[in-house]
Amino acid sequence: MPTHVIAAEEPAPAAFASVPITPTGLATVPAHGGFDRPISPTARILFMIALVGGFAYAGFSVFVDTRQVGESLALGVFAFLGLALLIALGFEFVNGFHDTANAVATVIYTNAMPAHLAVIWSGFFNFLGVMLSSGAVAYSIITLLPVALILNVGSAAGFAMIFSLLLAAVLWNLATWYVGLPNSSSHTLIGSILGVGVANQLLSGGGAGGTTGLDWAQVQKVMTGLWMAPLIGFVAALIFLFVMKRVVRKPALYAPPVEGEPPPRGIRALLIFTCTAVSFAHGGNDGQKGMGLIMLILIGCAPTAYALNRTLPSAATPAFIQAANGAAATFDAKSGGLDVAPAEARGVLTTALQAKTVDDPRVYGAVETVSRDLAARVGSYGALSNVPAGVASNVRNDMYLVLDTTRLMTKAKTASAHFSEPELKGIEAYQTMLESGTRFIPLWVKISVALALGLGTMVGWKRIVVTVGEKIGKSHMTYGMGASAEIVAASVILAAERFGLPVSTTHILTSAVAGSSVANGQGLQGRTIRNMALAWVMTLPAAMLLSGGLYWGLLTAVRVFGW
Repeated sequence: MPTHVIAAEEPAPAAFASVPITPTGLATVPAHGGFDRPISPTARILFMIALVGGFAYAGFSVFVDTRQVGESLALGVFAFLGLALLIALGFEFVNGFHDTANAVATVIYTNAMPAHLAVIWSGFFNFLGVMLSSGAVAYSIITLLPVALILNVGSAAGFAMIFSLLLAAVLWNLATWYVGLPNSSSHTLIGSILGVGVANQLLSGGGAGGTTGLDWAQVQKVMTGLWMAPLIGFVAALIFLFVMKRVVRKPALYAPPVEGEPPPRGIRALLIFTCTAVSFAHGGNDGQKGMGLIMLILIGCAPTAYALNRTLPSAATPAFIQAANGAAATFDAKSGGLDVAPAEARGVLTTALQAKTVDDPRVYGAVETVSRDLAARVGSYGALSNVPAGVASNVRNDMYLVLDTTRLMTKAKTASAHFSEPELKGIEAYQTMLESGTRFIPLWVKISVALALGLGTMVGWKRIVVTVGEKIGKSHMTYGMGASAEIVAASVILAAERFGLPVSTTHILTSAVAGSSVANGQGLQGRTIRNMALAWVMTLPAAMLLSGGLYWGLLTAVRVFGW
């Protein structure tokens, strides 16, 4: 069996204390789960076919969608769109081999599954998790972006925003993967978004220190989840294993794996189940981040096909008109009958969203004006599928402005004081229809992201797996440690996906491994914990500087070359 070599003068972890010493003075440790087994040529060919085929499928889907709505993309625009999709899917590919290694580390280091079978298994359930995801996390990420850039995503600044934040996220993920640090792709992407937002306001001369373009309420919500994730993972896994030891008194569950032998059947089934759950949960949460960014790219490059959900039936139009007019009447009453002209109303709503101040008669009047205008326009077209190409982006922007402004109103602590229960229900019904018309994920986008994430799982996983399996605790991972860490990780991630919150699989899982190590009385390797904490602290400013710098560079290039 292939072996890894550990220098004798270095203090070996307790799990390796009984490993025999060779005549050369080196300790040999069996490779876990066939790390060094060569990949067959057939597997390589199938991998490349799936990779190329997935990207070709995405390009063909864009071609079909645009042709169906009569939108003709120039060759240059189509090539630009292809490059943007390649980078977005590349982010998900890197996400796969960077983050999903956390899911397979426990089954590999407990001999529950051979390494190459484990990553294929995990890749499949990542794929399944993406396909069955709700899409809520995708648009939760998008709401972090400056309002002005979302409304003008097809502009030079909009495309510079997308390219810079994606490239920054990919570069930082690759850097931390190269040194074997389990860094969070979610943390990186959010840092990249913040960097673009701050740079955009600074470059445009925005006030409040250059930060008014960011949705700081949403930023605070997302960042709270990121800093809480390590604490939740650590404490929950520690308590879970502690309780499990007192309830399930099965010594084999808390013993280190026997070299070269799989765990007992029941324990093996438990470990495979937890690996499956983490992989599925990771796909359902992390896959959506790429979906949201891909939708922004599509809206910018092909607004006729993707700005509005043209799959909604015409039978839904009367209900939309009724809901829009009903909500408009409510807001008209709250404005005191204040009349806001349509041209002025959109500016009022944009400013209200940027400042997050919506309790104002002018804002109520603006919502009423835009809502009645939407009801009239959609009613005249008969359905969203009939909205002409030239006004699709405008209709989408109006729906976006009304949806997010009214959500600020209904989610405020004073909402019940401003609106009656029937009024709130009517507004929420209107919001649901606005959301279904603008926030959708085409099936081919889900499939493409699922393929990128699933295939990425099968590449480059060794570095992170070794860190999680060998360099967190001071001794070998036991069956119970692996099971408790993954049960905690899967539960937290699935709960977050249910509420549309982007969380870090890496932070939760690695912290859970650390917590289970402490609960098992093994202690932690200080150097690894310090490096992981350093990566956590550095990720946000590093990603912000990278994305902000790239954004400034791309905008400068646009101005210089007149693109």
